[in-house]
Amino acid sequence: MKYSIFSLARNALSYHRDWPRAWRSPEPKKAYDVVIVGGGGHGLATAYYLAKLHGVRNVAVLEKGWIGGGNTGRNTTIIRSNYLWDESAHLYEKSLKLYESLSQELNYNIMLSQRGVLNLAHNLHDLRELSRRVNAIRLNGIDSEVLTPEQIKARVPILNTSPDSRYPVLGASLQKRGGVARHDAVAWGFARGADRYGVDIIQNCEVTGFRLKKGAVEGVETSRGYIGAKKVGVVVAGHASVLAAMAGFRLPIESHPLQALVSEPIKPIHHSVVMSSAVHVYVSQSDKGDLVIGAGIDAYNSYAQGGSFPVVEHQMGALIELFPIFSRLRMLRQWGGIVDVCPDASPIIGKTPVKGIYFNCGWGTGGFKATPGSGWVFAHTIAHDEPHELNAPFTLERFTSGELIDEHGAAAVAH
Repeated sequence: MKYSIFSLARNALSYHRDWPRAWRSPEPKKAYDVVIVGGGGHGLATAYYLAKLHGVRNVAVLEKGWIGGGNTGRNTTIIRSNYLWDESAHLYEKSLKLYESLSQELNYNIMLSQRGVLNLAHNLHDLRELSRRVNAIRLNGIDSEVLTPEQIKARVPILNTSPDSRYPVLGASLQKRGGVARHDAVAWGFARGADRYGVDIIQNCEVTGFRLKKGAVEGVETSRGYIGAKKVGVVVAGHASVLAAMAGFRLPIESHPLQALVSEPIKPIHHSVVMSSAVHVYVSQSDKGDLVIGAGIDAYNSYAQGGSFPVVEHQMGALIELFPIFSRLRMLRQWGGIVDVCPDASPIIGKTPVKGIYFNCGWGTGGFKATPGSGWVFAHTIAHDEPHELNAPFTLERFTSGELIDEHGAAAVAH
């Protein structure tokens, strides 16, 4: 005990000096078999599964900032797989199943808490649509059920379920296996895992262009010099269209700020995740005690990581109507992430018009919950130059064939 207290005190006063590094920080090589552009959760998961499952270990992950400093560190940490269409349901369920064993897989505690996710219905149309979705989700073998107002109140006692409230609660769907995980722990766990397999993780290395020859990629231009690569996987969240333009093609994507905020910490009082697409707010409580609160996307296109006050004002009004007990809480900080949204609110995961360049983008607000599943299928796609059956429906070609996967409803408050 004395040693552990001494060690804790010593490390507390060291200002991180002499702490063991969680992964290496190598200088970039002249060339790699695969370069992954983007050091968020999806990019790191892709590198990890490339190395572990496909034996592709001459890999570099290039991050223009620091690991997990983009959307991975700016989301509200919710995990669920209750999506309407078969294609989405299978992909997100694969991701949820990977999440359920990810701490053991990575030997790193991602603080997964399967506390249940509730989606509220406030009118008859909401209730009928919710019931339709629950039936579709259950047909795909995914847990989902409809709760009555009485059952909701028993599960979330602090929720205002009065029939006289501004937003009366007529019912809710519940996915018990849904919940939250620690977002930076997911990134760090995949980074450590990829590093163990020899993947080079290179921070402060911005990609500024692609070197192409006869319609195929030869490598990437970066702020730290040219790096050759036979294959390049791009996973840069809200900036996918910028990187696509560098490679000479366009994506059917819009980028929007998505706002979130956290409150001052309080004692444990909210033990589920509650979402309301009708009034555009969702809330959970973190292990530290603060409330993590999300809203809908800002309507304008932007790369700003701030957001607009009217969205926050509407978000707070809705939150307090649903949870009057929160009315006197103080907000600690507010931020925005950049979400890239496709016309059908579903992602693009696959090959591009440039041979050897692969894109993984367009997740909207569904990115964090898809992290391990996204990396798993993207690694397969890069390794075999063909999509896995789980991501085959999410190719870029669907926007010319018309085989869209409309998940605007399942994406809830975001679209």
